[in-house]
Amino acid sequence: MDTENLKIQIKTFFGLEEILAEEIRKLGGTNVEVKNRAVNCEGDLGFLYKINYSARTALKILVPVLTFKAWDENRFYDKLFDFPWEEYMTVDQSFAIDTTIYSERFSHSQFMAQKMKDAIVDYFKFKFNKRPSVDTQDPDIKIHLHIDRELVTVSLDSSGDPLFKRGYRKEQGEAPLNEVLASGMLQLAGWDGKGNFLDPMCGSGTLLIEAAMIAMDLPAQTFRRRFGFQNWLNYDEELFKTIKEVRLNRVKEFTGKIVGYDIDSDMLHAARINIESAEMEDVIEVKHQDFFESKKELFPLMMVFNPPYDERIVINDDEFYAKIGDTFKKNYPNTLAWLISSDLDSLKRVGLRPSRKIKLFNGKLECRFMQYEMYEGTKKIHKLEGREGDS
Repeated sequence: MDTENLKIQIKTFFGLEEILAEEIRKLGGTNVEVKNRAVNCEGDLGFLYKINYSARTALKILVPVLTFKAWDENRFYDKLFDFPWEEYMTVDQSFAIDTTIYSERFSHSQFMAQKMKDAIVDYFKFKFNKRPSVDTQDPDIKIHLHIDRELVTVSLDSSGDPLFKRGYRKEQGEAPLNEVLASGMLQLAGWDGKGNFLDPMCGSGTLLIEAAMIAMDLPAQTFRRRFGFQNWLNYDEELFKTIKEVRLNRVKEFTGKIVGYDIDSDMLHAARINIESAEMEDVIEVKHQDFFESKKELFPLMMVFNPPYDERIVINDDEFYAKIGDTFKKNYPNTLAWLISSDLDSLKRVGLRPSRKIKLFNGKLECRFMQYEMYEGTKKIHKLEGREGDS
């Protein structure tokens, strides 16, 4: 593997590609190319370690090692059997394969993964008279198989566990927000740690913790214990240690306030456990508070939240969203508020024209991430309602 000029593919969620591309540029990636739910770039081994450790909107980071065209299963097997696998793993290491397939010719992903496993195992048996083991739960080496019609790409997964598993979440709520999505929403909203932050329906605290990490410039994987690349044959422990030290030395003090409200005591308990796990008790405050009975206490203020929708909590949606809009207008003047919801009909009940609308997915749910700008005085509210929002 050429460690000076690696071609790298970084997976993300739909709608966060540009945010991820900007993160990659800031961290030193070159030839950055935005794709659908992914960004391609180039960099050296140190850069690969750096983006795994620091990038907030990356889900997994792949390094392609083999590309070929296959028209049938025999060619597919032969090309994989001919590959020098011992340059990337030892016979004593376990491995697992995950697949993404867009092909009429090879439509069965489990069958293709099995075929690839056979080729790798047969290679080691032929070469060393010994076979590596498959471990789907906790493999040493994770391999990603991508087939697009006839084009086969085999990549090593440098992350191991998906990067939304930050390591701080001990408790979760009914439908917790994915950490990568939460961080992407905050960056789309323009949160940079200047001013104060409120999540008025904070659940188990993911948005609060991600907001604090951004405000302090704390690397996304500060609490993670293991990465896939640490099992690679070319792993440079000293280089990774240096990269971590340099990144941690950039952590800054945050002088604003990050506050979360919730009316559910169990949720607040879960949030407090997660905040403690992330060592953020001094930075984040959570309160038992009904947002609809709250008033603006922090100036200046950005608000980002994930109100209950779909299968989470049974509510009268129309009334609930109307109350969100009323609370915005009456109690939160001169505030920038963002909320995400998959309930597109109920969003209309907010009663304010959004100044921005961004399509995102929370799991499989298609959502809108809406920005509302509240101005003081009804004249300005009417003026805002007359504005056209982004489509």
